[in-house]
Order: sequence, then C-alpha cells, then structure tokens
Amino acid sequence: MTQTMDTRQGSEQRDRKAAPTSSTGVNTSVFWERLWRQSGINFVVSFIIAWVIYGYQPQVGASSDGLVGFYDGHRTRILIAAVFAGLTVLNLLWFAAALRTTLADAGQDGWGAAATASSAAVGGLFLLFVTVSAALAYSIAGSRNHALTSGLNDFAWACAVLTSFPRAMLIMSGTFGLWRAGLISNALFAAGVAAVVLVLLGGTTWLSGGFWAPEGAYSRFVSPIIGLVWVVVVSRVLLARSPATRGW
Repeated sequence: MTQTMDTRQGSEQRDRKAAPTSSTGVNTSVFWERLWRQSGINFVVSFIIAWVIYGYQPQVGASSDGLVGFYDGHRTRILIAAVFAGLTVLNLLWFAAALRTTLADAGQDGWGAAATASSAAVGGLFLLFVTVSAALAYSIAGSRNHALTSGLNDFAWACAVLTSFPRAMLIMSGTFGLWRAGLISNALFAAGVAAVVLVLLGGTTWLSGGFWAPEGAYSRFVSPIIGLVWVVVVSRVLLARSPATRGW
C-alpha cells in the first residue's frame, strides 16, 4: 500500500513539473506562428524602405551621364537598398509559406502550392533585378563602359516588367484559395480578381515612353501598389485566424 501511494505521488509530481514545460512550448509555438503570419506586413514595410532608399532608376536608353550619375554617384545608397531588398524577399517567402499553411489547413493545398511556386518566381526575379542594380553600382558603372551599363539597366527594367506574371499568379492563388476556403467575403474576392487583372496588365508595359513604358507610372507605381495593398489585406486575414499549435 505504501509503495503504491509513493508511486502515485511521484507520478503527480512529474505531471506538475511537465505541465509548465508543455504550456511554455505551446506559447512559444503560438508566438512564432503569429510572427510568421505577419511576414506580409514586414514585407510591405521593407519593400517601401528599399524603394525609397533606392530612388528613381534611369529610364530605358538613358544617357551615359545619367547612368553613371545614378549608379556610381549613389553607390552607397543603392547598396543599402539592396540589403533591405534582400530582407523583402525573405519576408515575401515567409508570407507565402504562412498563406500556404493556412490554405492547406482549410483543405485548399493546391492553391497553397501555387502560392509557394509563384512567390519563389517573384522572389527570384526581384533578386535578379537587385543583383544587376547592385553590380552596376558596385563597380560596372564606374568603369565607364556605357554599352554594358546601358544594357544591364535595360535588362533590370525588363525583369521588373516580367515580375507582373508571377505576381498575378500569387494574388490569384491566394484570392481563390481563401475564397474557396470561406475565409474572405465575395466582395474581397471580386477585389482580388480585379487586382489579378490589373497586375497582369503590367506585363504589357513595353511602350518606348510614357505611362505604359517599362519605367512608366503604371509599371513603377500603380502595379506595385496594388500588390502591396493585396498583401496587407491577406495578412490581416491570416492574423485574424487563431494560430494552430505546431512543433518548432
């Protein structure tokens, strides 16, 4: 009898010791998953910072003086912007991972997989754009090789235009997936579909100048702002959901 009571008391003591550890583990998991879900907000903030610091890149076919003045004259500023751009890509990928997890939990894993693939494509093209710009600022523009500098500057603008297609796919996968899962209203779904069309139109901005040029207002301001607003809206949807308990 005494041995049985001692065994029971020992078991209860072990349970009491284990309880705080389990509670701490759950709280830590919830904290990290909530942080994970707000990566979209972090993405928007870091993107805007990088955008402001980077400044206005010379247009397609810019003069030699204009190219050297921007890339070589603002070398430090561009390289600082490249650091924030790298953080932007990291937050974009985390945002897509959080979106994919939410869609998978709601039984929409196909749309979640599409979000993962499209975010990787956006991140890859954006990193290519940043790499070209950083290389021009670091040494290429200073070498006064106008043909190479001009060609890479035009190539960077082409990368910016082509990001329209995977960006539209990311918006589409998130919008349709969340709607099919019943996590957004019909009104938000309609706004998301409109955003897909408007961002997709950015892939046609190939005029030689003006509003619809690669460096024009639509490609430089309208299309990116639409994408940023969509990320903020979806991030609010993700944060409104109770984080699931996961192991880390």
